Amino acid sequence: MPRPTPELLFGATSIVGFTLAQRFPTLRPFVPPAAKSDWATLHLEDPAWLQALFSAQPPQRLIYCHAVCDVSKCEENPDWAHEINVQHIQRLLDALPDTTRLVYVSSDHVFAGNGTYNEESDPCPISVYGQTRVAAERLVLSRDRSLVLRAGLAIGASHNGRTGHSDWLAYRHRRDLPITIVEDEVRSVVWADDLADRIMQFAASGETGLRHIAATQTISRIELARFLSQHLQIDLVFNTASRHEQPAPHLGRVELTSIYDGHLYQPLPSVLI
Repeated sequence: MPRPTPELLFGATSIVGFTLAQRFPTLRPFVPPAAKSDWATLHLEDPAWLQALFSAQPPQRLIYCHAVCDVSKCEENPDWAHEINVQHIQRLLDALPDTTRLVYVSSDHVFAGNGTYNEESDPCPISVYGQTRVAAERLVLSRDRSLVLRAGLAIGASHNGRTGHSDWLAYRHRRDLPITIVEDEVRSVVWADDLADRIMQFAASGETGLRHIAATQTISRIELARFLSQHLQIDLVFNTASRHEQPAPHLGRVELTSIYDGHLYQPLPSVLI
């Protein structure tokens, strides 16, 4: 029998995935084919690649952060979004050894607005992206020993220095590009470092099923932009607009809470604390 590998990390170009890869060097990161990285490349369109990967060294755990998270692009290309966000998961599940623990990192985009949502709340996505997240969650939850973690907006460094909310603001500020902040979007916002640590704690636990990672408070996009302007030490100038004025769907006030007790379920500090 081949010896189990260290944990695998699929999707190391997401904000959470990149943070996990930086903080936990025992993880083996994989990135999408288009990513400019020295890390291994994902080929989730190819069942043979998955079979070969798992046959060579069956992983003990796999943390899955891979997804297309651009809401606008998902609206414009729903079949493409479904292929990456849902079909890639289906191919993974078809090939994944029964002994491997799967941790799928999902999103608060499975909900809409306005509301407070726990694990018993029915999903109500308003975007193609949110719909693909719900479909992927259902696939993962149908598999034994698997865990779905929903989290809100993570603030941290990006793999390319211009994606993710913080780097996006700084990038556009440096280039004097216009910035529009949606004034009526309010979410559970946490530091990516804190979220990555909690994900690893969950991965090492025996928890299965669906779990939420909450924050101590919700934050509006405007509050967040003003805070990040100070945090990044830049004089950020931006316009504001309603979410209903945007071409793509935006969340309203979406707050994640949990019905579970224990240290794993303590809300993470808000970025404003």
